Amino acid sequence: MMNRIFSRSSYAFTIATCLCASMIISGCSSSATTESTDNEAETKTGSVAAIDELPPESPEASFEPPVFEANAEKLLASRLPIEQTRAGWIRLFDGHTLFGWVIGGNANFRVEDETIVADQGENCLLTTSTQWSDYELELQFQCDEETNSGVFVRTTLDPQDVTTDCYEVNIAPPSNPFPTGGVVQRTKGETFDTDPEKWHTMNILCDGSTLRVTIDGTVTCELDDATRPTTGYIGLQHRDGRVAFKDIQLRPLGLKNLLADGLEGWTVREGMEGECRIDDDGHLVVDGGKQQLETEAVFGDFVMLADYKMDDPKSNSGLFFRAIPGDEMMGYECQVSNELIDGNPLQPADCGAGGIFRRQDARVVAGEPKRWNSILLVAEGNHFATWVNGLQVTDIVDTRKADENPRRGLRLEPGSIIVQGHDKTTQATYRQIAVAEKVAAEGGE
Repeated sequence: MMNRIFSRSSYAFTIATCLCASMIISGCSSSATTESTDNEAETKTGSVAAIDELPPESPEASFEPPVFEANAEKLLASRLPIEQTRAGWIRLFDGHTLFGWVIGGNANFRVEDETIVADQGENCLLTTSTQWSDYELELQFQCDEETNSGVFVRTTLDPQDVTTDCYEVNIAPPSNPFPTGGVVQRTKGETFDTDPEKWHTMNILCDGSTLRVTIDGTVTCELDDATRPTTGYIGLQHRDGRVAFKDIQLRPLGLKNLLADGLEGWTVREGMEGECRIDDDGHLVVDGGKQQLETEAVFGDFVMLADYKMDDPKSNSGLFFRAIPGDEMMGYECQVSNELIDGNPLQPADCGAGGIFRRQDARVVAGEPKRWNSILLVAEGNHFATWVNGLQVTDIVDTRKADENPRRGLRLEPGSIIVQGHDKTTQATYRQIAVAEKVAAEGGE
């Protein structure tokens, strides 16, 4: 299946990801889709400028758009343990492709030995295609002694002023006014000496007005007034010298389990044969046929984490969002299905766990029967992204004309969340459906 991630700026790369079954072969396999045009990721435009100061002179060079090839075995090996995903942890980088990332300029960002590397080109960012508000970010980095790089959090696509548009956690030598571990133009912090022969672990906590940076277990700085901006992308900077990043993980904060009080706050639709009940373990069980369980509250932009278990490989459920309140499953559907075609994880039988039904199939079926699985969904404006067991499986922009009904067009208005019982084969158990509403991005990005 060919997946093109977003590209942007006056010099923007188009990234192709070639996913091949069980072993790497020439060419690409494409998974069955309901609407083929909906499975092509859309394009965003914008620019990433020099951030904290004028960029250094860069050699006149251009770099070929990187193409990535990864089989199902490699992708599935990058999933996280359920103990981590149950707490919300996901991988932003799968170790093999830049799916879910955007190269914002003329620099040679690439994947080598399961790391993201850049060492040539202009001052620019590689950013996530998804925006985040409150979260814990952890990654490993390695840099040369004179490297000038950074990790940008809550950043806009084209940050012009680091005091308003982003927070730049610097990676720079001790001679820099803001050495490694400091936040550029905000606080120098405690100087951290990097070793070019070692990997260092950076942890960044963004929680409301608190921003804390920890490197190798040592807190290098902490802000208590991180109120502008409050949401944005995550960016990895190439500026000068070689820098490498790996094991990039994130955990959203503020999730509240909508099942904490059983079915309080939910409505079971009358006249349907299926059943929704809370079992002795406090888990939601959906079985017996077609049914929908709907929230009384409505949600617009949000992060949702759901843990599900289905023993039958053919069992089918779904999580509808921005649904028309009180209507019958009229919303976007995040698919809950582990079924494969011919045993091939790259061939979902019915959109695949985490796929957005009739919009984009999951690039790989990362859920499995007879075990607990986690789905993390981000809905922000017309952009949706999902992770299953920590691995990103969809990344889509809905460019259709606006319509009240998401089955017909783009719906931005808040709507209910619906848990679906699809048919008599459905027997799905959910132990959490947790939601955190997202903060609107400054400037409308």
